[in-house]
Amino acid sequence: MSEARAGNLGEYRLAGKVAVVTGGSNGIGAATVRRLAAAGATVAIGYNQGAERADALLRELPGQGHLALRIPMEDSAAIAAAADAVGRRLGRADILVNSAAYTRAVPHADLEALDDALFDRVLITNVRGPFATIRAFAPLLRANGDGVIVNVSSLSATTGQGSSVAYCASKAALDTMGLALARALAPAIRIIGVSPSAVATDFVPGRGRAAVEKQAATTPLRVVTEADDVALAIMAAITHLRLTTGSTIVVDGGRHL
Repeated sequence: MSEARAGNLGEYRLAGKVAVVTGGSNGIGAATVRRLAAAGATVAIGYNQGAERADALLRELPGQGHLALRIPMEDSAAIAAAADAVGRRLGRADILVNSAAYTRAVPHADLEALDDALFDRVLITNVRGPFATIRAFAPLLRANGDGVIVNVSSLSATTGQGSSVAYCASKAALDTMGLALARALAPAIRIIGVSPSAVATDFVPGRGRAAVEKQAATTPLRVVTEADDVALAIMAAITHLRLTTGSTIVVDGGRHL
Protein backbone atom coordinates (compact mmCIF):
# COMPACT_ATOMS: atom_id res chain seq x y z
CA MET A 1 0.00 0.00 0.00
CA SER A 2 1.56 3.30 -1.07
CA GLU A 3 1.81 6.19 1.38
CA ALA A 4 -0.49 8.30 -0.80
CA ARG A 5 -3.02 5.47 -1.07
CA ALA A 6 -2.89 4.76 2.65
CA GLY A 7 -3.53 8.37 3.53
CA ASN A 8 -2.65 9.81 6.92
CA LEU A 9 -3.13 6.85 9.22
CA GLY A 10 -2.55 9.17 12.15
CA GLU A 11 -6.12 10.33 11.64
CA TYR A 12 -7.44 6.79 12.00
CA ARG A 13 -5.82 5.54 15.19
CA LEU A 14 -7.83 2.72 16.74
CA ALA A 15 -5.32 1.41 19.26
CA GLY A 16 -7.07 -0.48 22.04
CA LYS A 17 -10.17 -1.08 19.94
CA VAL A 18 -11.44 -4.50 18.87
CA ALA A 19 -13.11 -4.87 15.48
CA VAL A 20 -15.04 -7.82 14.06
CA VAL A 21 -15.41 -8.13 10.29
CA THR A 22 -17.73 -10.76 8.83
CA GLY A 23 -16.77 -11.88 5.36
CA GLY A 24 -13.32 -10.67 6.33
CA SER A 25 -11.21 -13.12 4.35
CA ASN A 26 -11.82 -11.65 0.89
CA GLY A 27 -12.82 -8.59 -1.12
CA ILE A 28 -14.21 -5.60 0.76
CA GLY A 29 -13.98 -7.45 4.05
CA ALA A 30 -10.27 -8.21 3.66
CA ALA A 31 -9.52 -4.62 2.58
CA THR A 32 -11.34 -3.41 5.69
CA VAL A 33 -9.42 -5.82 7.93
CA ARG A 34 -6.14 -4.44 6.58
CA ARG A 35 -7.23 -0.84 7.15
CA LEU A 36 -8.43 -1.54 10.69
CA ALA A 37 -5.24 -3.37 11.66
CA ALA A 38 -3.08 -0.62 10.13
CA ALA A 39 -4.95 1.87 12.31
CA GLY A 40 -4.07 -0.12 15.42
CA ALA A 41 -7.24 -2.14 16.03
CA THR A 42 -7.20 -5.78 17.04
CA VAL A 43 -9.28 -7.56 14.41
CA ALA A 44 -11.37 -10.73 14.43
CA ILE A 45 -11.53 -11.94 10.82
CA GLY A 46 -14.85 -13.65 10.25
CA TYR A 47 -15.05 -16.23 7.49
CA ASN A 48 -17.32 -19.02 6.30
CA GLN A 49 -15.51 -21.21 3.78
CA GLY A 50 -12.38 -19.06 3.45
CA ALA A 51 -10.34 -20.47 6.35
CA GLU A 52 -7.11 -20.60 4.36
CA ARG A 53 -7.58 -17.04 3.09
CA ALA A 54 -8.34 -15.84 6.62
CA ASP A 55 -5.22 -17.52 8.02
CA ALA A 56 -3.06 -16.04 5.26
CA LEU A 57 -4.48 -12.57 5.93
CA LEU A 58 -3.94 -13.03 9.66
CA ARG A 59 -0.23 -13.64 9.11
CA GLU A 60 0.25 -10.40 7.16
CA LEU A 61 -1.44 -8.06 9.61
CA PRO A 62 0.57 -5.66 11.76
CA GLY A 63 0.09 -5.80 15.50
CA GLN A 64 -0.81 -8.71 17.75
CA GLY A 65 -3.85 -10.55 19.05
CA HIS A 66 -5.80 -10.81 15.81
CA LEU A 67 -8.11 -13.81 15.39
CA ALA A 68 -9.67 -15.77 12.54
CA LEU A 69 -13.12 -17.08 13.47
CA ARG A 70 -15.73 -18.98 11.50
CA ILE A 71 -18.86 -16.79 11.42
CA PRO A 72 -21.30 -18.40 8.97
CA MET A 73 -24.27 -16.17 8.26
CA GLU A 74 -26.75 -19.06 8.05
CA ASP A 75 -25.95 -20.43 11.53
CA SER A 76 -27.13 -18.21 14.38
CA ALA A 77 -25.73 -20.56 17.02
CA ALA A 78 -22.27 -20.38 15.45
CA ILE A 79 -22.53 -16.59 15.30
CA ALA A 80 -23.38 -16.48 19.01
CA ALA A 81 -20.43 -18.79 19.73
CA ALA A 82 -18.13 -16.44 17.79
CA ALA A 83 -19.33 -13.48 19.86
CA ASP A 84 -18.64 -15.47 23.01
CA ALA A 85 -15.14 -16.29 21.74
CA VAL A 86 -14.39 -12.62 21.03
CA GLY A 87 -15.57 -11.69 24.52
CA ARG A 88 -13.46 -14.38 26.17
CA ARG A 89 -10.31 -13.95 24.11
CA LEU A 90 -10.28 -10.23 23.37
CA GLY A 91 -12.39 -8.90 26.22
CA ARG A 92 -14.42 -6.42 24.20
CA ALA A 93 -15.79 -5.44 20.80
CA ASP A 94 -16.04 -1.84 19.67
CA ILE A 95 -16.61 -2.18 15.92
CA LEU A 96 -18.67 -4.61 13.85
CA VAL A 97 -18.48 -4.59 10.06
CA ASN A 98 -21.10 -6.74 8.36
CA SER A 99 -19.41 -7.49 5.05
CA ALA A 100 -20.45 -11.11 4.48
CA ALA A 101 -22.97 -11.56 1.68
CA TYR A 102 -24.03 -13.94 -1.07
CA THR A 103 -25.39 -13.58 -4.58
CA ARG A 104 -25.67 -15.35 -7.88
CA ALA A 105 -26.37 -13.64 -11.17
CA VAL A 106 -29.92 -14.27 -12.41
CA PRO A 107 -31.56 -12.18 -15.16
CA HIS A 108 -34.35 -10.18 -13.55
CA ALA A 109 -36.91 -11.25 -16.14
CA ASP A 110 -36.19 -14.96 -15.63
CA LEU A 111 -38.54 -15.53 -12.71
CA GLU A 112 -38.29 -19.31 -12.88
CA ALA A 113 -34.50 -19.24 -12.52
CA LEU A 114 -34.82 -17.44 -9.19
CA ASP A 115 -36.15 -20.44 -7.30
CA ASP A 116 -37.13 -20.57 -3.63
CA ALA A 117 -33.87 -22.15 -2.49
CA LEU A 118 -31.73 -19.42 -4.05
CA PHE A 119 -34.06 -16.66 -2.83
CA ASP A 120 -33.95 -18.04 0.70
CA ARG A 121 -30.17 -18.39 0.70
CA VAL A 122 -29.71 -14.78 -0.40
CA LEU A 123 -32.12 -13.43 2.22
CA ILE A 124 -30.72 -15.58 5.02
CA THR A 125 -27.12 -14.65 4.27
CA ASN A 126 -27.67 -10.98 3.51
CA VAL A 127 -30.43 -10.07 5.99
CA ARG A 128 -30.99 -12.61 8.75
CA GLY A 129 -27.27 -13.26 9.09
CA PRO A 130 -26.32 -9.62 9.71
CA PHE A 131 -29.24 -9.29 12.16
CA ALA A 132 -28.09 -12.40 14.05
CA THR A 133 -24.55 -10.99 14.12
CA ILE A 134 -25.73 -7.64 15.47
CA ARG A 135 -27.88 -9.43 18.05
CA ALA A 136 -24.95 -11.58 19.18
CA PHE A 137 -22.40 -8.76 19.41
CA ALA A 138 -24.72 -6.03 20.73
CA PRO A 139 -23.91 -6.68 24.43
CA LEU A 140 -20.18 -6.26 23.79
CA LEU A 141 -20.68 -3.20 21.58
CA ARG A 142 -23.07 -1.62 24.09
CA ALA A 143 -20.78 -2.21 27.06
CA ASN A 144 -18.26 0.38 25.93
CA GLY A 145 -20.90 3.04 25.28
CA ASP A 146 -19.42 3.96 21.89
CA GLY A 147 -19.95 0.98 19.60
CA VAL A 148 -20.31 1.28 15.86
CA ILE A 149 -21.76 -1.09 13.28
CA VAL A 150 -21.15 -0.68 9.57
CA ASN A 151 -23.37 -2.66 7.21
CA VAL A 152 -21.96 -3.15 3.71
CA SER A 153 -24.98 -2.65 1.47
CA SER A 154 -25.23 -1.97 -2.26
CA LEU A 155 -26.52 0.65 -4.64
CA SER A 156 -28.82 -2.15 -5.81
CA ALA A 157 -30.95 -1.44 -2.75
CA THR A 158 -32.17 1.81 -4.25
CA THR A 159 -31.85 1.24 -8.00
CA GLY A 160 -33.27 -2.28 -8.20
CA GLN A 161 -30.44 -3.08 -10.60
CA GLY A 162 -28.09 -5.81 -9.51
CA SER A 163 -27.10 -9.43 -9.82
CA SER A 164 -30.61 -10.68 -9.04
CA VAL A 165 -33.99 -9.49 -7.80
CA ALA A 166 -33.35 -11.30 -4.53
CA TYR A 167 -30.03 -9.53 -4.05
CA CYS A 168 -31.61 -6.11 -4.62
CA ALA A 169 -34.38 -6.95 -2.15
CA SER A 170 -31.90 -8.21 0.45
CA LYS A 171 -29.84 -5.03 0.39
CA ALA A 172 -32.96 -2.86 0.64
CA ALA A 173 -33.95 -4.92 3.67
CA LEU A 174 -30.48 -4.48 5.17
CA ASP A 175 -30.76 -0.69 4.82
CA THR A 176 -34.22 -0.58 6.39
CA MET A 177 -33.08 -2.86 9.20
CA GLY A 178 -30.20 -0.44 9.80
CA LEU A 179 -32.68 2.42 10.21
CA ALA A 180 -34.73 0.49 12.77
CA LEU A 181 -31.72 -0.72 14.74
CA ALA A 182 -30.06 2.71 14.70
CA ARG A 183 -33.02 3.92 16.75
CA ALA A 184 -33.24 0.82 18.91
CA LEU A 185 -29.54 0.62 19.84
CA ALA A 186 -28.84 4.33 20.33
CA PRO A 187 -27.15 6.06 22.04
CA ALA A 188 -24.55 3.39 22.85
CA ILE A 189 -24.23 2.07 19.29
CA ARG A 190 -24.19 3.88 15.95
CA ILE A 191 -25.19 2.09 12.73
CA ILE A 192 -24.07 3.31 9.31
CA GLY A 193 -24.49 1.71 5.90
CA VAL A 194 -21.90 1.87 3.13
CA SER A 195 -23.38 1.36 -0.30
CA PRO A 196 -21.03 0.70 -3.24
CA SER A 197 -21.93 -0.02 -6.83
CA ALA A 198 -19.98 -2.66 -8.78
CA VAL A 199 -16.68 -3.28 -7.01
CA ALA A 200 -13.64 -4.88 -8.63
CA THR A 201 -13.78 -8.14 -6.66
CA ASP A 202 -14.82 -11.72 -7.45
CA PHE A 203 -18.02 -11.39 -5.40
CA VAL A 204 -20.41 -11.84 -8.33
CA PRO A 205 -19.62 -15.16 -10.06
CA GLY A 206 -18.93 -14.64 -13.74
CA ARG A 207 -18.45 -10.88 -13.55
CA GLY A 208 -14.88 -10.06 -14.54
CA ARG A 209 -12.81 -6.91 -14.40
CA ALA A 210 -13.86 -5.89 -17.92
CA ALA A 211 -17.53 -5.71 -16.91
CA VAL A 212 -16.71 -3.54 -13.90
CA GLU A 213 -14.57 -1.23 -16.02
CA LYS A 214 -17.36 -0.92 -18.60
CA GLN A 215 -19.82 0.08 -15.90
CA ALA A 216 -17.38 2.53 -14.32
CA ALA A 217 -16.90 4.24 -17.70
CA THR A 218 -20.58 5.28 -17.62
CA THR A 219 -20.30 7.03 -14.24
CA PRO A 220 -19.49 10.74 -13.78
CA LEU A 221 -16.12 10.01 -12.14
CA ARG A 222 -15.21 7.20 -14.56
CA VAL A 223 -13.17 5.38 -11.94
CA VAL A 224 -13.43 1.71 -11.01
CA THR A 225 -14.50 1.21 -7.39
CA GLU A 226 -11.85 -0.92 -5.69
CA ALA A 227 -12.33 -2.85 -2.48
CA ASP A 228 -10.03 -0.42 -0.68
CA ASP A 229 -12.18 2.54 -1.74
CA VAL A 230 -15.07 0.96 0.13
CA ALA A 231 -12.81 0.16 3.08
CA LEU A 232 -11.84 3.84 3.28
CA ALA A 233 -15.52 4.81 3.49
CA ILE A 234 -15.98 2.24 6.26
CA MET A 235 -13.03 3.75 8.13
CA ALA A 236 -14.53 7.22 7.79
CA ALA A 237 -17.83 5.94 9.19
CA ILE A 238 -16.02 4.47 12.18
CA THR A 239 -13.63 7.28 13.00
CA HIS A 240 -14.99 10.56 11.66
CA LEU A 241 -18.78 10.45 11.37
CA ARG A 242 -19.31 10.70 15.10
CA LEU A 243 -22.82 12.16 14.87
CA THR A 244 -24.04 9.97 12.02
CA THR A 245 -26.35 7.01 12.55
CA GLY A 246 -29.11 5.45 10.49
CA SER A 247 -27.61 6.84 7.28
CA THR A 248 -26.06 5.22 4.22
CA ILE A 249 -22.92 6.45 2.46
CA VAL A 250 -22.88 5.88 -1.30
CA VAL A 251 -19.53 4.87 -2.85
CA ASP A 252 -20.29 4.59 -6.55
CA GLY A 253 -18.36 7.17 -8.58
CA GLY A 254 -21.63 9.04 -9.05
CA ARG A 255 -23.45 6.18 -10.76
CA HIS A 256 -26.67 7.06 -8.95
CA LEU A 257 -26.79 10.48 -10.66
